[in-house]
Amino acid sequence: MSATGLSALSSASSAEYAQRVDLACAFRWAVRLNLHEAVANHFSLAMNPSGSRFLINPNQRYFGRIKASNLLLVDAEDPETMSQPGAPDPTAWGLHGALHRNCPHARCALHVHSIHATVLASLADSTLPPVDQNCAMFFRRHVVDEGYSGLAFEEEGERCSKLFDDPKVKVMVMGNHGVLVIGDSVADAFNRLFYFERAAETYVKALWTGKPLRVLSDEIAEKTAREIEDYPGQADHYFSELKAILDEEEPDYRE
Repeated sequence: MSATGLSALSSASSAEYAQRVDLACAFRWAVRLNLHEAVANHFSLAMNPSGSRFLINPNQRYFGRIKASNLLLVDAEDPETMSQPGAPDPTAWGLHGALHRNCPHARCALHVHSIHATVLASLADSTLPPVDQNCAMFFRRHVVDEGYSGLAFEEEGERCSKLFDDPKVKVMVMGNHGVLVIGDSVADAFNRLFYFERAAETYVKALWTGKPLRVLSDEIAEKTAREIEDYPGQADHYFSELKAILDEEEPDYRE
């Protein structure tokens, strides 16, 4: 495990520093969008091709105070990680360690208990039907974990990671728990997390009306999902705007 604080930044390459800044931005915006929960939940970002070395938030640190230098650099293949000083949260290690060991395509992983995604996770049927354009974005691109068996320590993390064996699936609705979103970068994953929470909110509020739902056909839902996937640069532009706002209002996230 690497050192944290100023020494972490002084030893970081420019590429690593940029990744740290992006992940720190995601934590700050999770608070602004009310996606966070006390000092729980965790985000990670792979730092090598296999994904085994990854950044993750320090244990019990409020998302709104996280800086680039606070992020821990750990190795999913190191069995001594949790016995070292400054170890991450045990559930963060269990979930993200397993994910990065088993799913190299999961470059960034964001786990939250955001309100509407967790409401969805609490339903007997936690699938998200394509009732609007945002919901269609996740058509056949999310999976529901129906095997919740307690906190995501190592055994639970291993089980959950196996649900991402299809690279097309980028969201796991964790039944009775929350949501886990993966992406090719922090920008990609955060954009997906934002839209999944918005989609879940639309669906949940549509259910509140008690009226019949206008569900898109499979053909149109798949077409829409592909069009959104191919839409040029939206995630990167969105995330650049988020960093620009923080640069003006909370520039210490870069420290």
